[in-house]
Amino acid sequence: MNALFEAAREVCEFMQARRWQFCLIGGLAVQRWGEMRTTLDADITLFTGFGDEERFIDALLSRFPGRVPDAREFALRVRVLLVRASNGKDIDIGLGGFPFEAEMIRRASDFEFASGVVLPTCSAEDLFVLKVFAARGKDLHDAETVAIRQKLDRRYVLRQLRLLCELRETPELVDEARRILEKHPWPA
Repeated sequence: MNALFEAAREVCEFMQARRWQFCLIGGLAVQRWGEMRTTLDADITLFTGFGDEERFIDALLSRFPGRVPDAREFALRVRVLLVRASNGKDIDIGLGGFPFEAEMIRRASDFEFASGVVLPTCSAEDLFVLKVFAARGKDLHDAETVAIRQKLDRRYVLRQLRLLCELRETPELVDEARRILEKHPWPA
């Protein structure tokens, strides 16, 4: 079995046992909705809200070692907990608190990555939004592969992206999303 799938499963099972709300994003979600590509770590969004992050961080660090010195303080400062699964694979856990993140987790669905490895992944639309919002070259390429392979709910995508871009004052990313979506229209 793929070691990264196994690592993601281990962390997801830990979260599921606690009935936490989460889903896979990043490279593993791209493998579901976009194109197959390599990724060195698994990315998970865990909904912690604001003000209760320590409870989640401490529980995770009691089971999985941090990858940076003062992993707890780092996570509280940047809202990403960097841990390592028992097989040595890296897991990045984003601490979600915004309405978009809650909605993304609610919309997530299970996907079988390998025999017996079924994990919740964000929807194609939410992955597209995340990738455009990240706006790095690799992320925009990932967004494009999703747009090529999936019939996206464009109204949902643009509405969610517009709200996120208002927070960061990056309205040009909405234009970038439109450009990608117009470049890859699905037949009506």
